[in-house]
Amino acid sequence: MRSIKIGTRNSPLALWQAREVARNLQNNNCKTDITPIVSTGDKNLTEPLYAMGITGVFTKDLDIALLNNEVDIAVHSLKDIPTQLPHNIEIVAVLQRDFPQDVLVRKSTSKNKELHELKIATSSLRRRAFWAKYFPETEFCDIRGNVQTRLQKLEDQDFDATLFSLAAIERMNLAVDYEFLPMMISAPAQGVVAVTARADDHEIKELFEKVNHRETQICIDIERNFLQTLEGGCTAPIGAFAEINDKDEVRFIGRLCSLDGKKCMEIDEIFTWNDQENFGEKLAHIILKDGGRELMQEIKLHLQ
Repeated sequence: MRSIKIGTRNSPLALWQAREVARNLQNNNCKTDITPIVSTGDKNLTEPLYAMGITGVFTKDLDIALLNNEVDIAVHSLKDIPTQLPHNIEIVAVLQRDFPQDVLVRKSTSKNKELHELKIATSSLRRRAFWAKYFPETEFCDIRGNVQTRLQKLEDQDFDATLFSLAAIERMNLAVDYEFLPMMISAPAQGVVAVTARADDHEIKELFEKVNHRETQICIDIERNFLQTLEGGCTAPIGAFAEINDKDEVRFIGRLCSLDGKKCMEIDEIFTWNDQENFGEKLAHIILKDGGRELMQEIKLHLQ
């Protein structure tokens, strides 16, 4: 087996993810070499993501490196990977999911404010809409950058709090106070590290069969199929979270919201998984038939 060249974004969190994949490979007696690549999303920290065309903004530079044979695999946060992958690239493994939740982090001077009083910094359409569903008078502002950059902006700039994926805080082992937010639903595949490779690299694909985590794979397939069926190529405030209980029993929670959070459709289902049915697609069609199709059209018009 050749030494595996691992492509990754160069943020501290992305490098942590790459090292975690490298550790899994080394446990299978493989040599590894990590190659940081600056992504388009990391080069432009002024525009909000939704204004840049979110789909693939953090992945396309790694895709290019992969297709040009500059790296053997690319490591991503799976929620950043579009549901439609470029030709000859596929997801070959996911690591076991950890810490999928969204959490609230306040600046030191806003500790005693009520949730509805907070000025929130986030560039995520999903987080804005889901927060506004419960706190419609909230003032929002944009924030970009890696975890450490956003924490510094939190203290330096004129807003009260921001929202993080808990995985980002825990993986970096940051000493940060945070609050769980039961009203939030995670982005599809949040908290999952994914590995992409060239579809025709059979040696790599066979190797990663030993790395892939089955239960996580089942859950993220449901979540991403739900997302893909609802989206139709358009970014929207969509949450999806599946978890497996005993004997392949799955609980799935999904939500589609208008951009302002005023219209929301939700689904909460328990079912027994099998590999013959596309559960994510089936669950998304329930939402679409219940008014989701019209809501998606509204969202597309607003984002044009």
